[in-house]
Amino acid sequence: MTRKNVTNLGASIRQRLQNHAQLSNRPFDEILRFFAMERFLYRLSKSAHADRFTLKGALMLRIWDTPLQRPTMDIDLLGRMDNDIQTVESLIREICTVEVEPDGIIFDPTTIVGRVIREDTDYEGVRIRFQSRIDNARVTLQLDIAFDPFVATKSFLCDYPTILDLPAPRMKAYSREATIAEKFQAMVYLGSINSRMKDFYDIWLLSRHFDFDGNILADAIKATFEHRRTPIEATPLAFTPAFSVEPTITHQWRAFITKNHLNDAPVDFAQVTIALADFLSPVSESIIESRHFNSIWKAPGPWR
Repeated sequence: MTRKNVTNLGASIRQRLQNHAQLSNRPFDEILRFFAMERFLYRLSKSAHADRFTLKGALMLRIWDTPLQRPTMDIDLLGRMDNDIQTVESLIREICTVEVEPDGIIFDPTTIVGRVIREDTDYEGVRIRFQSRIDNARVTLQLDIAFDPFVATKSFLCDYPTILDLPAPRMKAYSREATIAEKFQAMVYLGSINSRMKDFYDIWLLSRHFDFDGNILADAIKATFEHRRTPIEATPLAFTPAFSVEPTITHQWRAFITKNHLNDAPVDFAQVTIALADFLSPVSESIIESRHFNSIWKAPGPWR
């Protein structure tokens, strides 16, 4: 393909994405970012390193086709390789240059910069940032790669949904149960210093729209808390009335839903914590009491 054709394709893709943003009533920058993430994941899925990464985090909401999908600034991945920055940077450079069907986007491997991050586990992660270009629009991508070898449930192969009519990435991804278990553990672990409103939102959203087998969810939560050496609490601080009306927390929640254009999410944070307590406290109680939790959650609940 000639340089002129590449340029024309980029301009065409950019215009189609702008049309999509208008039709879906979403910010154009958000659609550009989601497209760039999608096409990077496609290159990853076609690379020699596809089996070394598992998709997790907010992009899973797109795979599960949940309503009220929140925007995200990064791609969350679980990596199966050494967690030194040079190794990870080298892999991402290779992925950026994988030859695929023309899709109007160029990833610049010379802009890749990595640094160490540390969140809620004993394993240091790596954050990678680099630039991409769609016509004259530049999009910065950020990858947050975790290296904890433990995952509560088996990953599954999924086809990542595409915005336009382009080949879809096919890759390993987290289960809903593992996602909930890790986010719930973070809530309990962080306690009063928790500012991760995305975790409250994601669990609330999943519990509103998906069914769960109580035993499978309980096993995932129990294993995750044990691995991260966190005592399970039937009613953690995050589910208490005092926490749900704390001014700093309620301000953070309202800022979160406003910034992310989540117009259908509850404005009252207490509604969210009550819903999460209804969903997770019975599971926690069964684990504490060492009994099987044979109930079924039919969205939006309750357990039966």
